[in-house]
Amino acid sequence: MLSKSNPVFCCYMFWSSLLILKMLLMSLLTARQRMKTKTVANPEDLRMMRTTEVRFHDQNVERVRRAHRNDLENILPFMLVSLAYVACGPHALTASLLIRIGAAARLLHTIVYAVIPLPQPIRAICFFINFGIVIFEAIYVMICVAKYI
Repeated sequence: MLSKSNPVFCCYMFWSSLLILKMLLMSLLTARQRMKTKTVANPEDLRMMRTTEVRFHDQNVERVRRAHRNDLENILPFMLVSLAYVACGPHALTASLLIRIGAAARLLHTIVYAVIPLPQPIRAICFFINFGIVIFEAIYVMICVAKYI
């Protein structure tokens, strides 16, 4: 199941890698916002940013940080349960669609939260699409392995 000869596993590897890269890029987006707003959280960075005060609560920086934290809270569970789901040998088309839709929802969530903020319920819809997929896959895995416990 977990080999490159399995197209579902390849789909999982591609989209998981993309989500990991996206999470790494969130750090750079945070740094960009800090530079743009001259917001530093550490005294040793004051000279580098040519500013005189440490600031913790710039709304633009905090928005990106919240989006990043939301990724950590949701992408990691998505990746873990999706891997277990793939290992259970689900229907290939269903599994590929769930992985693609879940990953796309997380990518869109970042765009509407941290890059081009849009009004609710767009962000909530993106969140709950991925959340629902994680719940579905987790229940599927539990049912799949329950007979072995």
